[in-house]
Amino acid sequence: MTKDGSKSSNFKILLNGLLKENPTLVLLLGMCPSLATTTKAANAIGMGLATTFVLIGSNVAISLLKNIIPDTVRLPSYVVIISGFVTIVGLIIEAYLPELNKSLGIYLPLIVVNCIILARAEIFASKNRVWASALDGIGMGMGFTLALIMISSIREILGVGTWFGINVTGQTIPKMTIFILPAGGFFVFGVLSALINRLNGYVLSKKKPGCESCPSKAFCDSNETEEDDD
Repeated sequence: MTKDGSKSSNFKILLNGLLKENPTLVLLLGMCPSLATTTKAANAIGMGLATTFVLIGSNVAISLLKNIIPDTVRLPSYVVIISGFVTIVGLIIEAYLPELNKSLGIYLPLIVVNCIILARAEIFASKNRVWASALDGIGMGMGFTLALIMISSIREILGVGTWFGINVTGQTIPKMTIFILPAGGFFVFGVLSALINRLNGYVLSKKKPGCESCPSKAFCDSNETEEDDD
């Protein structure tokens, strides 16, 4: 593959998690933290960045160790690696951001069992090189964080009247408490998921059939690059 082709493939891997395969709004992964920690935008950013850190770190580590880890203990090994990065980010947040640590509560250590991270480890990092795996972690983390910010912004503005703690509605819009309740979270999530999937369908319908319109083209390109190098 040409140098330009490699750059294009890397760029597609990076952007894949934002829209086409957004882990939350399209693949419907990581639903628990997506609904439980999105009553405030500040909490959503904290959870998103913490998960992104773990995604990048675990993807890189698993990609480096993919030829060493025995296939029979593959998944337990991934969980151990992921838990190591979760412990690191948990200790950092506890030390420097105690209020955020208190707000996220049990959902911070539960990043260990976040299916987004384990899915990327199994589907992508264990089959691709380090650089591509790092880009995949960044892209999926960005997509996850963006989804949390979108959900939390709507819920906080409509439910509390603030955004990042700043009053933005004044007395113009009455507070709708339902949006900070679980029912409101499901409603906002459903609307955003429908909009994103509709947008994805519209974009794909404008493309010609074939590899160019396939959501997995970036993965195929990266695998082809790995095979050519081998």
